[in-house]
Amino acid sequence: MHSATKPTTKPFLIALLMILTLLGVFPLDVVLPSFPALAEHFQTSTVDIARSISLFAIGFSCSLLWIGPLSDRIGRKKLLLASMTVAIVGAIGCITANNYSQFLLFRVVQAVGCGGFVLSQALVQDMFVGKEQERLRIAIVTAGGIFISISPLVGAWLQTHWGWQASFYVFTAFAILLLFMTYRLLSDTQPAVHPSRHTILKGYAQIFADRHFVSYATISGITFACHFSFIVISPIIFMDQLGLSPYQYSQVLLLYGAAYVLGGVSAGWLNKRLLANTQIATGLWLIATSGGVMLLLAYGNDISTWTVLIPMLICTAGTTITRPISNSRAMNLFPHSAGAAASATTVVIFIAGGLISALISTLTHNLSTTLGLCFLILSALGLGLNEWAKHRPHVL
Repeated sequence: MHSATKPTTKPFLIALLMILTLLGVFPLDVVLPSFPALAEHFQTSTVDIARSISLFAIGFSCSLLWIGPLSDRIGRKKLLLASMTVAIVGAIGCITANNYSQFLLFRVVQAVGCGGFVLSQALVQDMFVGKEQERLRIAIVTAGGIFISISPLVGAWLQTHWGWQASFYVFTAFAILLLFMTYRLLSDTQPAVHPSRHTILKGYAQIFADRHFVSYATISGITFACHFSFIVISPIIFMDQLGLSPYQYSQVLLLYGAAYVLGGVSAGWLNKRLLANTQIATGLWLIATSGGVMLLLAYGNDISTWTVLIPMLICTAGTTITRPISNSRAMNLFPHSAGAAASATTVVIFIAGGLISALISTLTHNLSTTLGLCFLILSALGLGLNEWAKHRPHVL
């Protein structure tokens, strides 16, 4: 259901959405330069720390199963306030953890609270219409890429001056700001009806029974998995295997963010000129190309910063072109259940990213080859799903 949005409040609402986007990537990416410090502090390996990121993504996904449908019934505002409070508790728990097991537990608590970030998609669906939704989603994905590239640089600076705990303090400060903005800017228009477990499961059954929804959500999950897999293993490649310092590593990721910006600009340009399925295919072909380039550069060459980064820049551009449109195609199938549809889409995205990145992180001796093959297989699957959806239009 679309609510009337006053022109004077739009800039503030967009700012709120951008903070949601920032916090959506911040707890994952700001700690990347701190992998060696976290491993030393908790007396474990950087591979274990990398797996904690995958666990965060899976815990985040599980919380989404309830947050979206609940927000359709008791309102976005209440759920966002509650989830941010839980995320703050989790972040503070990570700071005070005495061992790695406690740290993992509180990271999961933080992940459950971060499930509230999915409501940004529902808020876009609620408060904006038509092409404005797609443009805003492209802007959100582009901003996410900028935040992804900046977060490790911020993390390296925080690590150098105040240690790994500082990133959790900064997250807490932003979450408190978001609490204040949510309280002041949002108003709930949904009736305060408490959904039963049966009602929620029935709603998900209806959503996942739509094969077009599953196709577009899976395409979005595929593109995210390519991005997320690289993010999770990038500290292992650049700091463990290539010996870069946390600051040098964060500088490398600035180029990664630049690819997000380029992809976002391209997505906006293509959105005005191409059909949605054509734009989706364009991004997927770029991901396939990046997989081929990565395999070619890995074959017969020693691993280096550029043999990894060049294909990842191509992949990132493809991801940014494809994800916003596939998200919109999936969300628009269920405009009156935006919360549940947003949760369903994001569950698919993060489960795919978490499981695939966890698998890749176990193959530390052939990471470039594994990534290249992964990109080729996933893009081929995405292209097949896109063709299937294009030739079988959804029937309302």
